[in-house]
Amino acid sequence: MTKAAKSQQELTVLGIETSCDETAAAVVRGRPGAVPTILSNVILSQVDEHRDYGGVVPEIAARAHIDHLDRIVREAMAGAGVAFEDLDGIAGTAGPGLIGGVIVGLMTAKSIAFCHKKPFLAVNHLAGHALSPRLTEDLPFPYLLLLVSGGHCQLLAVEGPEAYTRYGTTIDDAVGEAFDKTAKLLGLGYPGGPAVQRIAEQGNPDAIDLPRPLTGRPGCDFSFSGLKTAIARAADAVRAPSAQEAADIAASFQAAVCDVIEDRSGNAMEQFTQAHSTSDRTLVVAGGVAANTAIRERLNDLCARNGFRFVAPPLHLCTDNAAMIAWAGIERLALGHSDPFDVSPRARWPLAETAGN
Repeated sequence: MTKAAKSQQELTVLGIETSCDETAAAVVRGRPGAVPTILSNVILSQVDEHRDYGGVVPEIAARAHIDHLDRIVREAMAGAGVAFEDLDGIAGTAGPGLIGGVIVGLMTAKSIAFCHKKPFLAVNHLAGHALSPRLTEDLPFPYLLLLVSGGHCQLLAVEGPEAYTRYGTTIDDAVGEAFDKTAKLLGLGYPGGPAVQRIAEQGNPDAIDLPRPLTGRPGCDFSFSGLKTAIARAADAVRAPSAQEAADIAASFQAAVCDVIEDRSGNAMEQFTQAHSTSDRTLVVAGGVAANTAIRERLNDLCARNGFRFVAPPLHLCTDNAAMIAWAGIERLALGHSDPFDVSPRARWPLAETAGN
């Protein structure tokens, strides 16, 4: 089948995602240029296993993937009502992520593809997030992407399924990590992002004077290390914060994060507009932190002021899931691309390095 013919037909792909603490499998059917159908999307969260440690323990995560992935794949296939012979390809996250978990999912995807003689697609986890808005939106390339999660904070132009230009990234910590650290300091438990957002709604965002690292400066890079330090000092100053004091700290922190993200995203909008003449300018926010309501509202306002359309995936597609991996596989398969079985798992894999085969 020619590349042109493959790009026009609907493709059905099984996706597998195990890069962190979600064991996930999904089946998606569709083609680029049209909103696809998510036939199944099964996610097993490991939050309970990691809560007592205040964060993800790589060894525990990898063991849980081993214990549950086969069952999750069976559930995804059964839920989609398809057999392996009905699939056009198998997509698995090849990185970046916790290497033990990545190995489990990648080897499973390779094994299924090899046994059933299907094309294998090694997907960059970040590409899954980057392309996830096209699961639910008729969104043409190019678009501007803010990718915010526990391990990543980047601004990129998404110019195609395998074409990315990075405008800025964090020079130290990711924003999701800063949320988790704040939650831990305030005794809010894990995961930190939803907990901080929840109590911030009851707090005063102007209660504490916090830094806004890099705001007002040229460029699109982020920095959250100094903000984390300032939050630690604020928490130490009150020792055992009352419920209202904790809410004020959380609200002040969240407001600072929103200010930083707004400033950096505004600079990226200028770069994107200079590089792309398209009149349909869109800012997409993706990744786990994209579920934060305050950040979404701030970005929506920023887009309205700058002539951009604002797009955010549904909340269940912001966090790690396998539907985005399956869709990234479809995007690549429609180009006629696949990967050899000797692809290695990668703990680090910058999205700008992603290239077609």
